[in-house]
Amino acid sequence: MMEKDTMCVQSGWKPGNGQPRLMPVIQSTTFKYDSSEQMGRLFDLEDSGYFYTRLQNPTNDMVAQKICELEGGYTAMLTGSGQAANYYAVFNICENGDHIVMSSTVYGGTFNLLTCTMKKMGISCTVVDPDAPKEELEKAFRENTKCVFAETIANPALVVLDIKKFASLAHEHHCPLIVDNTFATPINCNPIAWGADIVTHSTTKYMDGHGATVGGCIVDSGNFDWMAYPDRYPGLCTPDESYHGIVYTEKFGKGAYITKATSQLMRDLGSVQAPMNAFLLNLGLETLALRVERHCSNALKVAQYLEKHDKVAWVNYPGLTGSKYYDLAQKYMPKGTCGVIAFGLKGGRAAAGMMMDQLKLAVIATHVADSKTCILHPASHTHRQMTDEQLVEAGVAPDLIRLSVGIENINDIIADLAQAMEVTD
Repeated sequence: MMEKDTMCVQSGWKPGNGQPRLMPVIQSTTFKYDSSEQMGRLFDLEDSGYFYTRLQNPTNDMVAQKICELEGGYTAMLTGSGQAANYYAVFNICENGDHIVMSSTVYGGTFNLLTCTMKKMGISCTVVDPDAPKEELEKAFRENTKCVFAETIANPALVVLDIKKFASLAHEHHCPLIVDNTFATPINCNPIAWGADIVTHSTTKYMDGHGATVGGCIVDSGNFDWMAYPDRYPGLCTPDESYHGIVYTEKFGKGAYITKATSQLMRDLGSVQAPMNAFLLNLGLETLALRVERHCSNALKVAQYLEKHDKVAWVNYPGLTGSKYYDLAQKYMPKGTCGVIAFGLKGGRAAAGMMMDQLKLAVIATHVADSKTCILHPASHTHRQMTDEQLVEAGVAPDLIRLSVGIENINDIIADLAQAMEVTD
């Protein structure tokens, strides 16, 4: 078994003799076959292969395989965005009349997706405090609850999930646990090893690492026994008439979940990742382990600097020994958490805006988790659709500043913050 930093470089594409050393981009919409019968068998899912890139593409599959190995999963697929990954992960097993339990601190876009957009599809969602005791969380479950959704490290609240607690709850109620592992990355945490069943990523963030490509990924552990609850998961356990009555769990076993997502959801909804984006993502993955180490090292030093600054009201970073999530972070992510810090200034919202406008190295951007340091005020930007009550419930204080610490020299990052905060008097 290779170490993760080796997997980042070596997994996925395995060149044969005389083949290109670098993973090729199969930039083609379609694939040629010699007989009509061959093509027909592909459309019946009787043969494995490629026929239309909206469903699957060899370049995408090689990159998905690399991420799958990094996460310790069974099989995986790429999507056009992290939002698409989260949507497919849930919609693949939820139908009209079903129910989801979701951590309240998830990213604002995911919060909207599961509480508003999917509500229009007849799928309801109960939001829970991830820090609540197990006895309290129990009350959120219903007979029609089909999955639990949470983030390893919440964006931007930086709440660290007690994965074992949530996995135990989900499994006691015959549900899979879906965990978005974008911020921690598989370098720092493998949710599957702690009981999660399905892992999602916005590959747009640390995996790409350069702000160049939008994408997502779903990794299935292969561990959840769908056939143990056939009445709860009919999409996987009963015939799919759109594929001539195939029962995914019977035909594909542990690969049923991802096969259904690729052959049914991708077929009908699209959201495929472009092969060129997958190629660029793979380049980012090759240095993921190196970059994550630098992100975490820089972020800890910045958090320690901010903690001592007289104009800073509070700092939230799971790597700080004084953080309420320090112990959970050490349990699940002993090598480091992420490069994102949340903090507030004593001058509140007004001071946040003044400080951000003075930055020279760090840029104001909606992005997060790439090589360049960037900053955002969620209440004014990514979470502006939420009420103050919803912001507090999501762990996003009105004065919260999200700082994504890059891989620049730490002295330059701190110097930029120092000069910018001088104007906040």
